[in-house]
Amino acid sequence: MYLSRALLNPLSRAVRADLADVEGLHRTLMRAFPDDAGPHPREAHGVLFRVDEDARRGRFVLLVQSAARPDFTRFPDGYFLDLRDDLGFAESGAPENPATREVGSERARIGAGDTFLFRLRANPTRRIDTKSGADGKRRNGRRVELRDDASRLDWLRRKAAASGFELHGPEDGTGASGTRVREERKLLGRRPDASGASRVLTLAPVLFEGRLRVTDADQFRAALAAGIGPAKAYGFGLLSIAPVHG
Repeated sequence: MYLSRALLNPLSRAVRADLADVEGLHRTLMRAFPDDAGPHPREAHGVLFRVDEDARRGRFVLLVQSAARPDFTRFPDGYFLDLRDDLGFAESGAPENPATREVGSERARIGAGDTFLFRLRANPTRRIDTKSGADGKRRNGRRVELRDDASRLDWLRRKAAASGFELHGPEDGTGASGTRVREERKLLGRRPDASGASRVLTLAPVLFEGRLRVTDADQFRAALAAGIGPAKAYGFGLLSIAPVHG
């Protein structure tokens, strides 16, 4: 398993187009992986990703997790920030951008009871219109977003219980174990439907941040690899973890 981090070039026309269209960003990202993986290449290559915005510095950080090492040379020219031109790195020397590291050995050492800081951009939803139709078959229904933080936290707790961890931290009076919930601006995109016509995608990101405790190490590693919740092709579901210091 690999984790990659890249600073995007905000002056790149391709970057600006992708940040405005989740379907375009997905297509660009999949350039980094072999295109002979069958009908579901994202799943085949274990790709999850997230774009974090550093508003203070005006930067966009692309985080990518994958089972295969990505080849970022296949991206459009100028897509990534040239850190040699960034004064913030002038004295220390410009690090590699993008930078990729292997994390499988780290995750193999995770055990029950371990605690981590976490960040998760998710698309908390519920299904409606799932009742059986006249033919007796149960419909898949459609997803609708959860609009209040209490419902979103309940959604996260359910996902956590099925993913080998629990929310953990100082209680804040809401029973949320200190987990922060932040609603973010809607994400848009255009995707062709079965007829070939273009339909508009609208996704509602929610950023969860806090601490977690591992309850089942095998389930937790599986959740790290597979991601959490729907819309994984559009930058949702990547569970980022970091050690708790102090």
